Amino acid sequence: MIRKTSLLAGTCVAAAAFALAGPALAQQNRPAAQDRSGQSGSAQAQDTSSDEAYPEDYHNISPTIIVSARGVRDLDILAGTSVLQGLDLQRNLAGQLGDTLESLPGVSSSGFSPGASRPILRGFSGERVRTLIDGLGSFDVSNTSDDHAVAIEPLLVERIEVLRGPAVLLYGSQAIGGAVNVIDKRIPRAPLDKPFHLDAAGGYETVNDQYNIGGSLDVALAPGLIAHVDGAYRDAGNLEIPGYVVLDRLRADLLADADAEEAEGELGEAEELREIANQRGVLPNSYFETYNFGGGLALFRGDSNFGISAGYYDTRYGVPERPGAGHHHEGEEGGEEEGGEGEEGGVSIGLEQFRADYRGELALGGGFFETLVTRVGYSDYTHTEFEGTEVGTVFDTENIEARAELVQNSSGALRGSVGVQYLFRDFQAVGEEAFVAPNRTNQFAVFALQEYGTGPFQIEGAARYEATNVESIVLGVDRDFDAFSGALGVSYQIENGLRFGVNGSRVVRAPSGEELFANGPHVATQQFEVGDTTLALEKAWGVEAYLRGNVGPATINLGAFHNWFDNYIYLQETGEEEDDLPVFAYLQDDARYYGFEGEIAFPVARFNDSLSLNADLRGEYVRAELDDDINVPRIPPLGLSGALSLQGDRFDVRGEVEWYDDQNKVAPFETPTDGFTFVNASVAFRPLQGNDNVTLLAQVQNIFDVEGRRATSFTKDFVPLGGRNFRISLRSSF
Repeated sequence: MIRKTSLLAGTCVAAAAFALAGPALAQQNRPAAQDRSGQSGSAQAQDTSSDEAYPEDYHNISPTIIVSARGVRDLDILAGTSVLQGLDLQRNLAGQLGDTLESLPGVSSSGFSPGASRPILRGFSGERVRTLIDGLGSFDVSNTSDDHAVAIEPLLVERIEVLRGPAVLLYGSQAIGGAVNVIDKRIPRAPLDKPFHLDAAGGYETVNDQYNIGGSLDVALAPGLIAHVDGAYRDAGNLEIPGYVVLDRLRADLLADADAEEAEGELGEAEELREIANQRGVLPNSYFETYNFGGGLALFRGDSNFGISAGYYDTRYGVPERPGAGHHHEGEEGGEEEGGEGEEGGVSIGLEQFRADYRGELALGGGFFETLVTRVGYSDYTHTEFEGTEVGTVFDTENIEARAELVQNSSGALRGSVGVQYLFRDFQAVGEEAFVAPNRTNQFAVFALQEYGTGPFQIEGAARYEATNVESIVLGVDRDFDAFSGALGVSYQIENGLRFGVNGSRVVRAPSGEELFANGPHVATQQFEVGDTTLALEKAWGVEAYLRGNVGPATINLGAFHNWFDNYIYLQETGEEEDDLPVFAYLQDDARYYGFEGEIAFPVARFNDSLSLNADLRGEYVRAELDDDINVPRIPPLGLSGALSLQGDRFDVRGEVEWYDDQNKVAPFETPTDGFTFVNASVAFRPLQGNDNVTLLAQVQNIFDVEGRRATSFTKDFVPLGGRNFRISLRSSF
């Protein structure tokens, strides 16, 4: 009954959106405007009131960043925005979204396993970072647990926007730490000026014997009617690593346990523990295989357009197991032996998602409101946690999200947009180890973003009200939350191209169903998770200052932030055990986050009109504490990086150094991590004379085969980063 009701609601929302957009589309005759600007890399954010069309050549794009926000000009209230596309996207492309974005300032990765990695922004993760596809949620469950993959294929992405700052609350209070907005091509964004457009990409990596290939095709079926199809496939084996699988401290404990078992005459147990402790060179059960395909259709009439799309995402990936822990049911009939590897005996996750989307832009003329923008998304998502070949727990979610924005005419001193948003989520977990009770979330929101000013001084404000209902019929718990969030920013243009600003915010978030209703063993993470049905609203004050723009030939983007939380919700190990698993409980406390992030890019030397040497420097730091100076778990350490690039008409040669400090400021029961330095190099070559649409990229990552572990990872004790990796990729656009 739940599924039928939600599907009916989604159908009604989509029908309403079509009804709004359809009639006026038929009356529009003016040529559609096209904006072909964009940027390769990350820098300061600027706004456009219309979405970016595909660039003819994704290598040859202008230095303007396009941020998907409507009706404003400068969007200074998004202080820490980066965009990844073009050659930089190709250079950083990985199988999961978190690994793809990790090189950007202020961004790290959850790094649970090679098959599951979610972005972490300014130390925030999970329910405080939204992953979006063109402004709507990714509709997976990666926000609920780090072992869950993000259902997005980076091979098919046009660009990725990393949005930080108070204005992100327009996408929901769950974006308190920021949002990652993926712009794909599944619903075409502009009419074609030729019969078809083809994009293709592929590559190979030695560190896990990974093959990947993907592509998309846009075809003009009729004037203003564009069809799109795309597909991608990845296949990777177990990850090669520089040293031992387990951390030195854990390895010493395992060897001590082996000696104790041997002293008691348990020779088999002792041998198994020593085998686990001495594993090196390859991370067992770290394979993944993914494929994704879909299609879309878009109609353009004058300044209006609408489109629909559908897609299917499927992945199967191994989950490395905590050494020495074993399954909590080990020894029961049908239980797997510990240390299983690959697809034969280890824990793995199979994920499937069907997704359908609608996007409409209705031109309203020259009045106060110039455009009505509507977005509707529906998803049917299932993932299954396997223990060997046996089915463990099945997670099943159905999602509907809809947004409608009225965009104001941007010609005056007051610019912006107002809108409404609806979110429905039906979550069920089935199986003996279903650790979260079935629950439903309904959320309705109204929001506004306004900008005032025509000169060097500008004021921006954002506001959002959310009414959220989270209900578990099985537990007999029904919670209602009312949350109002707001932000205000002021900025001043110091001189041409350099802007300074300060933003303040107050954000209120309702607890999620997982935070409220978890209570049981989670086999994929090897922990016993306990929620709290009495959790209160999480509230945070925030302030940030930034300086960005140009100083002579240099481009800078610097920001500092501080957030103060009341009733901060976090998952913390308690030191207890349940069913032979460590107990992790959702708790609340006051907390504060502060830190900085920044990047500076500048030319070192220019040899002629087509050859130059350029440098870029990046840094990030986050400090996070609970009340009584207790450290927040899994916070990234100080990170610094620098690179030199020799850039010519047909090639780019780049060398870079990434340095990460020790992380000793850890939570109780959390393991510290040692610092490490990675050295990387790449050569990009455009083989076709006079044609920049094809790029061949050769890379060496972690040249000196250094061991590194992410402080942000639940599995850092037994999941190190990959070793030396030779990588080749080809990306083309015609």
